[in-house]
Amino acid sequence: MGHCYSFVRAGRLNPLQNSTRPWQAAKHLESAGALAKELENWNEVADFYKRACELYTECGKPQPASDALARGARALEDAVPDEAVRMYIDSCGILEDEGKEQMAFDTYRAVTSLYLKLERFSDAATILLRWGLAADKCKAINSQCKAYLSAIIVYLYAHDIKQAEQCYNDCSQIDAFFNSEQNYCAEKLLQAHREADVEETKHIAQSNSTISNLDHMIVRLARKLPTGDLNAVPSSSATEEEPLNENDLT
Repeated sequence: MGHCYSFVRAGRLNPLQNSTRPWQAAKHLESAGALAKELENWNEVADFYKRACELYTECGKPQPASDALARGARALEDAVPDEAVRMYIDSCGILEDEGKEQMAFDTYRAVTSLYLKLERFSDAATILLRWGLAADKCKAINSQCKAYLSAIIVYLYAHDIKQAEQCYNDCSQIDAFFNSEQNYCAEKLLQAHREADVEETKHIAQSNSTISNLDHMIVRLARKLPTGDLNAVPSSSATEEEPLNENDLT
């Protein structure tokens, strides 16, 4: 591997000079990327894996191209998390463009986990909603509903109850979620928040089997609900009733 790394770093393994063997060149680039991680040459780690992705794409292999970016992202998570996020998202994008969303599920999970570690809760919820949309496209209804409930829980953990309500209302426009056990669980959680019922919130978050079946990273957040001080929060869909106008009963 060290010999390959030296060749690549010196520019002697040039993809343009290996156009007849892009697959082998991509493999060498990934090996060089793995060694660059051991040497903590973080810029080179990103560069090698991105170049490998380009060569796999040249071969007409979107899955290995996506995987190369995801592997590079994992290598960079601790040292350069922002670059890791970008590579994870680009990895998902490759598969989405190919209509292979189901193959991206592990990567959606990985980038969500990283966002949570970085306490970028709004971004985590956004990627969960993107995961839900991807699941919808490949008819993975259970994954779709889990992703939507997870996004709502993330907003609640961030104590953004208004956004949690909006997320719930938007997702409930989708029949698959509206009729799901995940929808029922979300409604119970939101109701407990609206009523500032700390004990009920804890009971639902800690004992509801629907929550227990979510990804561990989401279960951990749910177990800590409620966060902050709970005040009665009206439903975002609630509106004040207007006085009855007897002249306008149409």
